[in-house]
This record gives sequence, C-alpha cells and structure tokens, in this order.
Amino acid sequence: MTFSGHAPGSREYRRLIVGLFFAGIATFAQLYSAQAVLPQISSDLAVAPATAALSVSAATLGLALAVIPWSVVADRIGRVPAMATGVLTATVFGLTAPLSGEIGMLLVLRFAEGVALGAVPAVALAYLSEEVEARHAAAAAGSYIAGTTVGGLLGRIASGIVGEAGGWRAGILSVAVMCAVAAALFLWLTPRARGFVPGRLRVDRGPGILEKLRAPLRSPLQWALYAQGFLLMGAFVAVYNYLGFHLSAEPFVLPAWVVTLLFLAYLAGTVSSPWAGALASRVGRFPVLLASIAVMAAGAGLLLVPVATIVLGGLVLFTAGFFGAHAVASGWTPVAAGPASRAQASSLYYFAYYAGSSLFGWMLGLVFGAASWGWFVAVIVAMCGVAALAAVSALRGAPTGQSSS
Repeated sequence: MTFSGHAPGSREYRRLIVGLFFAGIATFAQLYSAQAVLPQISSDLAVAPATAALSVSAATLGLALAVIPWSVVADRIGRVPAMATGVLTATVFGLTAPLSGEIGMLLVLRFAEGVALGAVPAVALAYLSEEVEARHAAAAAGSYIAGTTVGGLLGRIASGIVGEAGGWRAGILSVAVMCAVAAALFLWLTPRARGFVPGRLRVDRGPGILEKLRAPLRSPLQWALYAQGFLLMGAFVAVYNYLGFHLSAEPFVLPAWVVTLLFLAYLAGTVSSPWAGALASRVGRFPVLLASIAVMAAGAGLLLVPVATIVLGGLVLFTAGFFGAHAVASGWTPVAAGPASRAQASSLYYFAYYAGSSLFGWMLGLVFGAASWGWFVAVIVAMCGVAALAAVSALRGAPTGQSSS
C-alpha cells in the first residue's frame, strides 16, 4: 500500500515533530551561541569587535554555502542520515571551538560548524513534506520552525549568562553540550523515513542534480518564495543587530542587561510559527503569508515611537510576524517544488534566507550609521512591502502541491 504520510495523533507523527523540534534546537543554538559573548571574545583574543563578530558570520556563511551540497547528499543517503551526520559533526566542532587559542582557528572551526549545520535546514522541510500527510504539512513545518526559534533563543541566552560568569569559552561550550543532548534526542525520536527512497537505490533514471536545481529556478512561484526568505530575514536580522544601539542612546538610555533581554522576543516566534502553519492548513498559505508580513511591518512601525514599552511591543509583533511568514514560505517551498526537486528547492530557499541575513545585516548598518533611525525603519518597512508585492505577483491563486514551472 502506498505511504501517504503520518497523520496527526499517530505515534510516528508525534515523534517526528518532537524529533525535528530538537533538531532545530541543536542547529540554531550552536549557530548563534557566539553572538552573546562577542565582547569577551574581542577582549580575550585581543581583536577588534568587528573581527570578533566574524565568529558569527563564519558559521552563517558556512551554512549558506552548504545547504545545496547537503541536499545532494540527502538525495543519495536519505534525509534522516544526512541530518544526523550534519548535527553530530557540528556538535564535535562546537565542542572543539572554545579550545581555540587565537581568532583564526576559531573562525575555521566556526565555519566548519556552519557547514555541518547546513544539513538540517537543507533537508528538514523536504523530509517533512514526504513523511506527513499533505494537508498537515504546513502545520508540521510550523512546529519545526518553532524549534529553530527556541534554539536561537537558548543559544544566545545560555551563552550570555554562562559567559558573563565564566568567560566566552564556557559560554560557547555550555551551548555545545546542550546541543549534544538535543542531537541525541533527535536521533532517538525521529522515525525512519517511509516516503523517500535514496537515489542510489532507485532503478529509474530521474533528473540529475543540475536539472533538479534548474526546475525550481525556472519557477516564478519559487522565486517569489525565495524573495520572502531573502528580504524578510534580511530585515529581521538588521533590526536585531541595531535596535540595541538605538535603545542604548537617547531618549531611552537602557542598561545593557535590559537590551540583552531583547532576545526574549524570540518567544513570540515560537508561538507564531506553529500557529501560522496550522492556520495555513485551514485557510491557505497565501493569506496567512500576507497577514504575517503585515504584522511584521506594523511591528516595525512601532519601533519609531520614542517610548520603550511601545518599542518592545513592536519588536514582539515584528518577531511574531517574521516567524509566521517564514514558517509559511519555508514550508510551502518543498511542497510546491514537487517530489523531484524538494530538497533542492528547500536548500535554495535557505541559501536566499542566509544570503539576505548576511547582506542586509551589514548593509542596513550603513543606513543606521549615516541616516536617522526613521530612515532605517523606513527601509525595513519597504523591504516588507517588496516581499508582499512578490507574493501577490506570483503566489496568489498558485497551486500549493506542485511546481508552477
């Protein structure tokens, strides 16, 4: 009998969702753990702050470059083995990185860690689309995205708290240990794949990797989805990069420990991502995507108000809207690509996602430094508007179960 996917309520469905939740924690806690201890890295290794910040950029760059190769590996050896290999390898690098005695070695290990971590975002959503009943795939994707938000939050908070007391090495090491536990839970819980046969076992002569990449790249629907990751993630990272500077200055002058707690706004994404996924399963992906972008833009607008509580409320809305949109767009990408190019379409989405993070996370700093906060926020809102226009032009009325190419 043909496998149609695990249904909500089944034991396998619950194990799959919880397992991928821990995979998200193991991936994104490691990816961002260095961000909270950059001042300590700068002081201890005697490097400039910008050089210390490369410890974060090196990992995200490695991940961006690795997602497409990991999708090829996953087509050969299977989704779960690929993710398991990546997470376990990254954990080894994560445990080794705090032993670095100079910045060069730290950057090499962080880059290698990012390359290994690329396995999870490259493959997880393709795996979900194959193992969960089609009508519940959006809700399942939202649960996975919730795990990524928890991971991003835990990595920053745990590293920052431990690093404050014991130094940056202890901070990063504590997160690596936590991720090792999360990786073990992922391996224990995740059920074996039933909806996928590795390419090396197939008797057909399906399309090669270049054709699998060309198929989504010829699709206007896929390009619109990639635009969501590129623009919205770029806006999201830029706000979190520079809001702390804004709140440390007049008229707020908030202390550093309060600014650090801004990362707790990530909890809004933990709630909004599964909620958006479940709502998309009921009313459709397109309206939920547009509504999420609208919430994100509205939250950005509140960042202009010179009242700290309103700014923080705006940040919660902005974060909830971003993760809602990301949950919908990232889950839509492999489903719309069809079985032949699912992993490649998902990896292209994450390549655009992290490319936007790298580009706009730096470029909007130039806007922040050269112009006013008002201009900075205006660019953020404009990016949300362009993402919405891309969605309206290519995604309205588009099928969600097959590629538009």
